[in-house]
Amino acid sequence: MKKQHEFATRAIHAGQEPDPSTGAIMTPIYATSTYVQKSPGKHKGGLAAMATALEVLESGSHIVANDDLYGGTFRLFDKVRRRSANLDFAYIDLTDAEDFERVIKSNTRMVWIETPSNPLLKLIDLEAIAKTAREHEIISVCDNTFATPWIQRPIEAGFDLVIHSATKYLNGHSDLVGGVVVVGENKELGDQIALLQNSVGAIAGPFESFLVMRSLKTLALRMERHCSNAIEIARWLEEQPQVKSVSYPGLKSHPQHDLARQQMRGFGGMVTIVLKADIAGTKRFLENTRLFSLAESLGGVESLINHPVLMTHASVPREQREALGVTDSLVRLSVGVEDVRDLIDDLKTAIEAI
Repeated sequence: MKKQHEFATRAIHAGQEPDPSTGAIMTPIYATSTYVQKSPGKHKGGLAAMATALEVLESGSHIVANDDLYGGTFRLFDKVRRRSANLDFAYIDLTDAEDFERVIKSNTRMVWIETPSNPLLKLIDLEAIAKTAREHEIISVCDNTFATPWIQRPIEAGFDLVIHSATKYLNGHSDLVGGVVVVGENKELGDQIALLQNSVGAIAGPFESFLVMRSLKTLALRMERHCSNAIEIARWLEEQPQVKSVSYPGLKSHPQHDLARQQMRGFGGMVTIVLKADIAGTKRFLENTRLFSLAESLGGVESLINHPVLMTHASVPREQREALGVTDSLVRLSVGVEDVRDLIDDLKTAIEAI
């Protein structure tokens, strides 16, 4: 028997088994961006906006970024652009805006922040960072995915560029992957981004654009519910003896609660907790929720639960994670818009499994 079929046969059959769940002979399209995992890191098988923003820089440029970043952003910075574009990244705790000025070098061309950060929910003073960036002619970029424009608008605080993962809250229904770059008043920068978008090809398809535009109509309504559910859950979690700490900007215990009240319209739908448990106990907690689906991503109408060490932040070196406080017992919640009483009952059951 021949070791390999002929080309015409392989073009039809190679790597295209019938779909195991339905038997479909043609590979089906799944209108979903979120996939549930049975256990953290055990899965079944939209950084274009960020990449385009980085293209405005010359090779060898220095970028200051906050030290607590989404794992995918860190991977793009450290594993790709450091090598391919000779970019130099400094990861700094920017909760004290004065620390930004101390690390600026002659070739610093950009500052990149997340606020609230992922996954520790640290806050950064938008106006203070924007002011320093302007004084040194540095491009300021804010990933505003967690907050959304309903909660805060960094451009109004002086930022040059705002990044959104449209996959998350802007769309909110877990059925697309996409990103958005928003340019402020700098026309030259806007023209440069438009040129890069056209040249590199980071263009959203018409169907994805349609879905986001549809979803934006309910963004305010959804965010109100995300925020009200999240703060009630955060307050409940603070009272649980099995929970070591809760990070949520709306809590008085958050070290930057006053800043949150100053620059945020609401406190968001993301809650981060540290359990009084080892890795085994943390996994039991994650595996015993029913309404909180164990999955990466966030910002959908459904509630999700995530283990950053094994999932979204696995690309960040362990030493760096532990120095930040991203430990084996840290869990990130994306609180959805379900009835909050049912969500609390779900977490109660999971805590009992620890």
